[in-house]
Amino acid sequence: MTDQTPIIAIDGPAGSGKSSVSKEIARRRGYGYLDTGAGYRALSWHVLSLGRDTADTDAVLDALSSFDLRLGLDPDDRTVAVQGTDVTAAIRTPEVTAAIAGFTRVAEVRAFLNGIFRRLAGESGLEGVVIEGRDITSVVAPDAPVRILMTASPEVRAQRRGLELGADTAEVLAAQAARDASDSHVLDLAQADPGVDVVDTSDLDFEQSIDAVLTVIDRKLGGRDGR
Repeated sequence: MTDQTPIIAIDGPAGSGKSSVSKEIARRRGYGYLDTGAGYRALSWHVLSLGRDTADTDAVLDALSSFDLRLGLDPDDRTVAVQGTDVTAAIRTPEVTAAIAGFTRVAEVRAFLNGIFRRLAGESGLEGVVIEGRDITSVVAPDAPVRILMTASPEVRAQRRGLELGADTAEVLAAQAARDASDSHVLDLAQADPGVDVVDTSDLDFEQSIDAVLTVIDRKLGGRDGR
């Protein structure tokens, strides 16, 4: 990530709208799109595929040595591969989602994945990259010119995720609560860091959410694409 590459750092819990909004903004502005959540999901899938428990820190750390992750930056190509295996659909199951909570608080795991994310953005050669996830504004890209925290109420988030995953809302809400509790040990998604703009999407539809985020981007970059 260089001074010439605008980085749009977007944090937020699952269901806040950050993924769909980030992809559309990248598409409209010609930016790359980096879904860090897919990286965590891919690691969860990898650990489970090895027959290990994601709550076993030693097992997860051991799995990192064989974790070969490929994430495309094209907002229209969501392909995710681990060890050359396409896991794009597999990482979206409720089982994989629930298992993520087992290692999100492990500092070594977060540092390992964050290193991958920085490398992918830094080596992209693109005009800009929208990076979205859960500690992007504070850890992955704390110096990004645009840093946004997207939020929404727990009920709205669970309903959105349930529709996306084809899962029961109550089941998603439980998994979501576990993930949020785990994340709270390493980051606070309820309180934005200084300099981070907050966009609450609880009462916003898709287009309204996009408009709200683009307003922040244009204000921080001094106009569309900083021009």
